[in-house]
Amino acid sequence: MTKDHAYLYLSSISEAKRQNEVALWRASHLENIACKQAIEEAIRRGFDGMHLSHDCARGVIEDFGFKRVGWVLAATIQLKPEDGRFSRRNKEWAAATFIPRSDRNYEFMVESHAGVLDIFVNEFREAQDALGMFTRSHCDDMTGQELEGKVLVMSPFTLKESYWAPENQLWLATGGFGCAPNAAGRAVYATCLGDGEQTRWNRSDFIGILREEHLPDWARESLKQIRQEDPAESPDMTTPTM
Repeated sequence: MTKDHAYLYLSSISEAKRQNEVALWRASHLENIACKQAIEEAIRRGFDGMHLSHDCARGVIEDFGFKRVGWVLAATIQLKPEDGRFSRRNKEWAAATFIPRSDRNYEFMVESHAGVLDIFVNEFREAQDALGMFTRSHCDDMTGQELEGKVLVMSPFTLKESYWAPENQLWLATGGFGCAPNAAGRAVYATCLGDGEQTRWNRSDFIGILREEHLPDWARESLKQIRQEDPAESPDMTTPTM
């Protein structure tokens, strides 16, 4: 497991004002700027004029965490949509992260050479992929879907980085108003397939419904055990056909 890092505030400054959380937003914003500066320094040290060192991203990730480094990189690419030096693959990756618009996002935009930064993004993504986490590419969209009885994938942004592991991402939805496709409620009650924890989440805490072909054997065994322990709910707890 990775260690926890400074809190990353995911909402806009206007939302922070409504929630009386401006201090949290400001602290996170300053940490974003520090992360941006660390990326620029790592690239300056790691680029020899021809090649970027293969472990250039490692130190920045250790200091700031995957969440914040990914946030700063995605925001930077989003702020440069016409820059052809970023690969289409990395532009698509960046677009998948919702970052609230703000005229202050430029303050943590990485200003390194875009072509070299694109290589840094590749290194970052390879390091994150090595964790084996589930992503949207493993999921069906939840929009308009009934969630009860489905295996849902928890967003990495919902989890602390010390819990970043695939077994902490898969949750069986067991009820709650948030399971209904058009309900006003957000609550989704779910059981973790990794350790059996039962708790309440919001529908927005998940990124999608896991496709059946990506359901690992250990998760199938966990589903089987849940059916055995609670037969009354077994009709709704079938292996997802997504």
